[in-house]
Amino acid sequence: MRIDYDAVRLLRTQIGEALTRWLRTETDPDDETIQREREQLAVEMVARYADVMRRGGTPMTSEDEAVLLATVRADMVGLGRLQKMLTDPTIEEVHILGCDRVRITRRDGRIELGDPIASSDDEMVEVLQMLARRAGATERSLSTSRPILDLQLPGGERLAATYQVSHRPYAVIRQHNTLDVTLDDIAGGVPGLDEMIDPLMRDFLRASVAAGLNIMVAGRAGAGKTTTLRALASEIPPDEPFIILEESRELGFHRSEHHNWVMSFESRDGHGERGVDGRPAGEITIADLIPVSLRMGAQRIIVGEVRSREIVPMLEAMTTSRGSMCTIHARTAASVTDRIIQLALSHGPSMTPDLAQRTAANGLDLIVYVNLADETGIGGRKHRFVASIEEVTGTAPGGRIAHTTVFGPGTDGRGTPRHLPEQVRADLAQVGYDVRQLGPWIDAGHGAWRTRFDPVAGRRR
Repeated sequence: MRIDYDAVRLLRTQIGEALTRWLRTETDPDDETIQREREQLAVEMVARYADVMRRGGTPMTSEDEAVLLATVRADMVGLGRLQKMLTDPTIEEVHILGCDRVRITRRDGRIELGDPIASSDDEMVEVLQMLARRAGATERSLSTSRPILDLQLPGGERLAATYQVSHRPYAVIRQHNTLDVTLDDIAGGVPGLDEMIDPLMRDFLRASVAAGLNIMVAGRAGAGKTTTLRALASEIPPDEPFIILEESRELGFHRSEHHNWVMSFESRDGHGERGVDGRPAGEITIADLIPVSLRMGAQRIIVGEVRSREIVPMLEAMTTSRGSMCTIHARTAASVTDRIIQLALSHGPSMTPDLAQRTAANGLDLIVYVNLADETGIGGRKHRFVASIEEVTGTAPGGRIAHTTVFGPGTDGRGTPRHLPEQVRADLAQVGYDVRQLGPWIDAGHGAWRTRFDPVAGRRR
């Protein structure tokens, strides 16, 4: 069925008007009652529309009527024509440049052009504005004063959008189909999910979480940092309180049945005039939330992503917390230290490169680097895997962060044991992990990976 979106908008307007009339007759109805009435009105209005179409000589089948009702429902919650893409599990990412240019990336690497998501750019902006108003517990907006939007959609997808600062409204949606993932899953335990770690890494990381080591997950955009962080956090005992800090709720642990005492905090955009500190009124950043988190009594703090000056309070929190984690963007494993310093210097004039490195050395125990080998441009697919795990051992002469490569790239680029850890050996032993089990693998040049890594580039040599 080809959906008539003019009819969808008309029905949405009629439902809204009928709901407004109903509300005038009710006394303080709760949200659940309003939602039931809205749903009933949608069913009635669509059935009436289908009846009018039949009497006019354009009959609708029951399947057509069901599709129209689903589209109207999606439009009422702000998703509109996006609904079809959001419910397609084969889609990984959607780029929308204006209302009619839609680029879809499938999970198998295929790239396709999609149907327009609105009839005009103005309508596309209205859809984004509606989503912003209804997203999460903190206020979001897309307007002339707030032309950048970042939020989580109702199904857990991540939406980033711009308006006016780009020549046309632009939006990117990233699907997260692995909200509930474990270390066993990414160690080859789930068909169709990348084998990101081998059993040796799995056991080492499992013991690291149990021992309360502070872990930073690094990698490029789309490499699988968030998936790795979710898998690590799945090892936190169900009854242990811990805190999640995110710009928009993406990790999803507050909806998990496994974690009973997770406290999820979300930053908030500011609105209105700026105060004496230069910040918009009402703004709450990740950096603001970290001191609050430390007063909540939880040992672990998890930051979905450190992007700016919040890295300093995060690293400072790690010096006094146990088992904290975060992710950070970095192009290579070797550039993670420089990236830490770069972000730390944005904290303010009191921060120096030397102080940043000492703070990181005191707070971090492990840096896990996730690599992305993207071969979609040469007929292959995206390969995601952990390439290295570095143990932070302190500061070296000259103030640089000292580290030991526990796992480093093997012959195929995937992580393999290189050295036995030093600083964290006693912590791991306390939870029953003997680092000497990695010894026989150190000179092997490969790990215990279950599948063969067979990139297209290697086959063409």
